[in-house]
Amino acid sequence: MDAQLTAFLGVAAVMVALPGADFTVVVRNALASRSAGVATALGVAGGLLVHTALAVAGLAAVLVAVPVLFRTVQLLGGAYVLYLGISALRAARRGPGQAGGAEAAAGRGDGPHAANGTRRALRQGFLTNALNPKAPVLFLSLLPQFVPSGAAPLPRTLLLAAIVVLFALIWFPAVALLVDRLGRWLRRPRTARAIEGGSGAALTVLGAVLVTGTLLH
Repeated sequence: MDAQLTAFLGVAAVMVALPGADFTVVVRNALASRSAGVATALGVAGGLLVHTALAVAGLAAVLVAVPVLFRTVQLLGGAYVLYLGISALRAARRGPGQAGGAEAAAGRGDGPHAANGTRRALRQGFLTNALNPKAPVLFLSLLPQFVPSGAAPLPRTLLLAAIVVLFALIWFPAVALLVDRLGRWLRRPRTARAIEGGSGAALTVLGAVLVTGTLLH
């Protein structure tokens, strides 16, 4: 293994593990049920797969080259995170007995409700990551730094992209399963309501910052 690839492993691990909207959504849905948490984690990995595929194909450069398109993606991403935050705050205000909706049904295994909850969680994870406007720029600027001089860029970039997605497939499901294992304590009404409110506040602030920053830029 060359030095650049070794360095990238560390960078990719930190990049994936840094707490953010992805992490918060995975934790929140994992509190509803294990299946919802794991589905959200897989959705996040799917979003990362989109970003890495764009970077490999060079299409992410279009977002940078076309300011209007990039700002539109920024607004969509910020608005979706803001929506998730407000939804979580409303759920926390109603109380854990009424919160969770379809995701909670997934934990009880209520037939079609369970399937709907899993699909909804998968979609939330995917959209939270896929609508992150900073991700394509990050990958577009980061991946080329770890392509050795003289090496064929496409195979190397594919390898780097696969490493990022693999780390996401390990990290986020692990977070969901850990939250589920701690669920007996975390799902206590007072604790669950506090976590729901905290994650809602974090997502709301993050979404508001993203939207405001885009509008004022």
